[in-house]
Amino acid sequence: MVSLKAFRWIAFLEATSFLCLLVATYLKYADHGAVGVQVLGPLHGALFLLYVGFVALLYKSEGWSTKTTILVLIGAVVPFGGYAVDWFLLRERPAAEA
Repeated sequence: MVSLKAFRWIAFLEATSFLCLLVATYLKYADHGAVGVQVLGPLHGALFLLYVGFVALLYKSEGWSTKTTILVLIGAVVPFGGYAVDWFLLRERPAAEA
C-alpha cells in the first residue's frame, strides 16, 4: 500500500529535481557544460515516473475526484507544482503529516 506521506516526499523531491534540472539546462546553454543535465535528467525522469505511479495508486485509495487527480498530475509538470501539491495535501488532510 502506498502512503500519502511517501507521496508527499516524492512530490517534494520531484519538484526540487525539476528546479535543479532547469538551472542545469540554463548552465548547459550558458556554455558551462552538460554534466548537470546528464546527471539530473535521468534522476528527474525517475522521480517523475514515481510521482505519476503514486498518483495512479492513490487516486482510488484516497478517494480523489477526477479534478483533484488532474490538478495533482499538473503539479508534476509546472515549476514549483510539487510544492503546491504538498501544501494542498497537507491542508486537505493534516493526518498526512504524520
